[in-house]
Amino acid sequence: MSDRLDDYITYFERLSPDRLDDLDALVMPDVRFKDPFNDVHGAVAMKKALAMAFEHGTPRFEVIDRARGERAAYLLWRYVHGTGFAFEGMTEIRLAPDGRIAEHIDHWDSGSVLYAHVPVLGWFVRLVRDRLKVRG
Repeated sequence: MSDRLDDYITYFERLSPDRLDDLDALVMPDVRFKDPFNDVHGAVAMKKALAMAFEHGTPRFEVIDRARGERAAYLLWRYVHGTGFAFEGMTEIRLAPDGRIAEHIDHWDSGSVLYAHVPVLGWFVRLVRDRLKVRG
């Protein structure tokens, strides 16, 4: 089972538009893919969501660390965009009994990573965040 997880990590670290179809061998046909913008089911829908990342440049994922339990694995990663923009996130991976990926759930802060950099919206996000933070 570990080999499939290692293959999945390698897949994401080498992700490119011409390798999207390689996903089929690694995930269940009804895989769930969830990130701050998508919550889709099926390998076809997951590939469409991944393909969107390449519409605005060339992203790269670097897996920094991993942990593994009986039914799930957790990956700490760094996303690097071709422009130098980067952030870290975590992926929760649920494994099927045969070791393929049944769920891929990304956890990262879209508010501070993306929304805070949009001109008018960013001002509002930063205002709300500043009002909610703990003051020492």
